[in-house]
Amino acid sequence: MLGRGMRIALSGMRIALGFALASLAAGLTLVAFVYAPADLESLRADLGAERLSEAGLMALHVTPWVAVWAAVPTLAGALFAEVRRVARWWFYALAGIATAAAGFVVVHEASVPSLYQLAAFLSSGLVGGLAYWALAGRFARPKPGPRPNPGPPASAGAPPPAVAPGP
Repeated sequence: MLGRGMRIALSGMRIALGFALASLAAGLTLVAFVYAPADLESLRADLGAERLSEAGLMALHVTPWVAVWAAVPTLAGALFAEVRRVARWWFYALAGIATAAAGFVVVHEASVPSLYQLAAFLSSGLVGGLAYWALAGRFARPKPGPRPNPGPPASAGAPPPAVAPGP
């Protein structure tokens, strides 16, 4: 049986690892909007490998920025989910979309955004939220324990209720 401090430490490591990998998944999604898979497929083999390498390096460059911008809302959402023991995938999907929408508003406050940019942000939020759920969020479940005994039914030993005669 793990002590309370050890459980908290393991939860913290699970949250940190989940956040790091969710940031990578969101970064890869953003890069997929820049380097569309159909564009990479239509290139010659030597150019395709070069562009794929370029896309991988861009994903590694984008991921820390995703993590920086998403850190505070993600920490708040993870803390809420851990305390409330929320382990539903849709909560993390919506939290990821909301985080991406907030980031979109902050990044594009001085410019005129396009629907393509909005789709890229919201898609990356969805993918990041689902990645976090798959790696960390689904484990925020209540501990199984003995269920309280409700006792005997209220009607045990009592006479059946009288039925009123119909018209």
